[in-house]
Amino acid sequence: MTARRPHPVDPHGDPLTLALAGLMGEAPGAQRTYTFRDVAIGDPGLPIGAPLDGEARLTRTNRGLLLDATLTTRLALECSRCLRPIDLPVELRLEEEVLPSIDISSGLPIRREEGEDPETAVLNDHHELELRPLVLEAISLAEPIAPLCEPDCPGLCPECGERLGPGHPEHEAELDPRLEALRAFTVDGEERSE
Repeated sequence: MTARRPHPVDPHGDPLTLALAGLMGEAPGAQRTYTFRDVAIGDPGLPIGAPLDGEARLTRTNRGLLLDATLTTRLALECSRCLRPIDLPVELRLEEEVLPSIDISSGLPIRREEGEDPETAVLNDHHELELRPLVLEAISLAEPIAPLCEPDCPGLCPECGERLGPGHPEHEAELDPRLEALRAFTVDGEERSE
């Protein structure tokens, strides 16, 4: 059974917090699909330049849930060579196993198995999946270390500080006045060149 829902109803008001108690009470194989449109994901540590859009599908398993999400946003960056603004589209793919923290039938906490990956996503005590930390981590990993406005960006001119490329004027190299006396020297009788 697949149900398609726009924004899930969340008592906290965060569209990236999915209430999944109903899905956790169903048999393995049950699915829910959530669609996200224009979800604000501002974070002071990340240069996010556009709201989040996309879709997340959750499938019930015998242990918990499988999350499969494809999301898009844009990063507002600066070229590492010429400092021009860049609007970089980013597609995020989240494929995660999500485990419950509370048993859905008894209401008792679930003990983690020994050797279980501590990075595994876990539902909170209200059977909700908080997607925001997963999304922010994926955006952080997608952010390029040295973004470029174009693959062969020429960078900035060391003389004037303007962007190099077509239309950039040639600069005449000025000789340091302290080295002016060296112009008079010749090498093995060659004539002095200007």
